[in-house]
Amino acid sequence: MNRFVISGLSAAAALLAIAVATPSAEAQQFYNGRQRDVVFVAPNGDILDYVPSGAAYARDRRGNRVLIDPYGNVIATEMRARGYYPRPPVRDAYNSDGYYGDDPYGDARYSERGAVTGSIPRDAAIDRQPLDDQPYPPGGDNYASIEQDQQTPEMLEPKPPQEPVITLKNKSKSEIVALQVFLDRAGVSPGAIDGRMGANVTKAIYAYQQMAGETLDPNNTDAILEQLRMTGGLPLVSYTITPADAAGPYVAEIPEDYAHKAALSSLGYTSTTEMLAERFHMDEGFLKEINPGVDFTVPGTIIKVVNPGDAKAGAVARIVADKGRKQVFAYGNNGNLIAAYPASIGSTDTPSPSGTVTVERVALNPGYTYNPKINFQQGANDKILNIPPGPNGPVGTVWMALSKPTYGIHGTPEPSKIGRTQSHGCIRLTNWDATELAKMVKSGVTVEFVD
Repeated sequence: MNRFVISGLSAAAALLAIAVATPSAEAQQFYNGRQRDVVFVAPNGDILDYVPSGAAYARDRRGNRVLIDPYGNVIATEMRARGYYPRPPVRDAYNSDGYYGDDPYGDARYSERGAVTGSIPRDAAIDRQPLDDQPYPPGGDNYASIEQDQQTPEMLEPKPPQEPVITLKNKSKSEIVALQVFLDRAGVSPGAIDGRMGANVTKAIYAYQQMAGETLDPNNTDAILEQLRMTGGLPLVSYTITPADAAGPYVAEIPEDYAHKAALSSLGYTSTTEMLAERFHMDEGFLKEINPGVDFTVPGTIIKVVNPGDAKAGAVARIVADKGRKQVFAYGNNGNLIAAYPASIGSTDTPSPSGTVTVERVALNPGYTYNPKINFQQGANDKILNIPPGPNGPVGTVWMALSKPTYGIHGTPEPSKIGRTQSHGCIRLTNWDATELAKMVKSGVTVEFVD
């Protein structure tokens, strides 16, 4: 029986509070006679009791005092000692959020109680690798060389929808989040989760129906919540910011000029909120909305995040890039749909290829090769530049090179724009979707471009 046509079961369930062990901090900390009210925290969460040779003081873009090595890498971040392991906020704080009026995210139907540090693994969504890691498969070039690939506004009117328009009936933002999380766990990505009903959510609903062979009623919130309860828990959970989360390392600023990008050792995240938003498949602004007034740089701070569940697994044999729908479909050997993702695919000025090509290689955490002779003119740069890896690089965290030169499937530094803007020929996904797809793809997989 179609579980989304019948009336949904009640989503009320007893939730288990998870106790969190608070790590102990070393009491000895000083820098050049500075008072003990500050500590410097290394990227691995350790508290430094010395200043490394050659290190210099600087400020990141949030004004935090940091230690950098001679190459400009952040090796430690200054924090207040008394706030390094702050006391958890009282639970009443979750019920005092008036931003959403009568439907706060503290509603037990949508958010689990209690701090759950590590309840979702750090690498659940994005596989962060050392900069010198080799691509997959081994032996390939881990630098991507692509045509100009910047996002531009749409120039054409959108095509008429191929399916009936989906209308939600007076659904709150939290109910839409539940729908987005349900789709994300099913392997039909709604893009960056933001509590809004848009084209990416509509496309994901129809993709789910193709995958499951049944109709999904997006207005049946009780049924959706019941399915969420059985597939990893409620859509929002509490998460405790760890010392490593707060310490980074983070890049103070991502420059526009490619020569300046090439001078950096990494194009990593610029803030804790940017990193956490990608880890939990969220729009960064939405993460801040549901955690008003929170200082995300303080370890021990408890926040609310999306609970996206485990990454999709399987072996992809065929990929369809639908230009009109701005969506990518991944199929298995048996022809069944494994996953679907919103995508930015080509533009009127630089369209994507037509017909069928193949995946030649897959590189995780790739660099980007800028070549003005085959790419485009960026500023005054007239030489080949090797731009370092990182989620804020031109191709994000993944590059899947296609058999048509300079074209590929890749990530993006701006996940909230996926499916809403166009690319210059390549297939752009969110970093977490691109990473998930890359782990299911091997060389030789076909990619069919359809209009």
